[in-house]
Amino acid sequence: MLKGKKAVVTGSTSGIGLAIARELAHQGADIVINGFGDAQAIEKERAGLEKDFGVKAYYLNADLMQADAARAFIDDAVKALGGIDILVNNAGIQHVAPIEEFPVEKWNAIIALNLSAVFHGTAAALPHMKKQKFGRIINIASAHGLVASEFKSAYVAAKHGVVGLTKVTALENAGQGITCNAICPGWVRTPLVEKQIQAMSKEKGLSVEDAARELLAEKQPSLQFVTPEQLGQAAVFLSSDAAAQMTGTTMSIDGGWTAR
Repeated sequence: MLKGKKAVVTGSTSGIGLAIARELAHQGADIVINGFGDAQAIEKERAGLEKDFGVKAYYLNADLMQADAARAFIDDAVKALGGIDILVNNAGIQHVAPIEEFPVEKWNAIIALNLSAVFHGTAAALPHMKKQKFGRIINIASAHGLVASEFKSAYVAAKHGVVGLTKVTALENAGQGITCNAICPGWVRTPLVEKQIQAMSKEKGLSVEDAARELLAEKQPSLQFVTPEQLGQAAVFLSSDAAAQMTGTTMSIDGGWTAR
């Protein structure tokens, strides 16, 4: 479906981002992955993309919290791939605390990576997409881009900002062959969420699986986690011709979380 396309996925050395990269590669797209982690593990994943799917795969590191670095990363990715057709803005971090106790440095870091990096990456990619009159920008927002939860002020603010930026990007580029949409996942059993489950298990004296069910029951009516692979398949759809007239939307994949 995506053979010959060139895709960049930020925050893609593990978890949701890696699953998205693998699904895009499975459909034939050449890939640039990005993120932090053990160098050998990252190289294994990069090489695995090439071996498993017969595509070209590159790893480019960058501190996306810095505006110049975020824009330079896109330029470097374009040079490596020979262009850019698909940009998936996925990189993000989280911190939990009441507003009055929220560390300023954590607020600044979350806004920088979860929101500003999306802006800078999009701004750097758009000129290339406009020249070829084709582009798919996919922003990984969150259910927290649509609704709020306590103690997540920076994350909720950033993800609401991503949803707003998605709509503006879509409007500014409508009719130019470029779409921009946001995927809004609910609970995904990432390493970050696994830490929350483990903490709840310890705090309440529950088994890990009982703690996971309790976590889901608070927000997600399906009582099932969204899988990274499901998010990857959604990104493939948004990159396809079937979604050519789908722009400025939020795709909720949240087990009913935001239907309440």
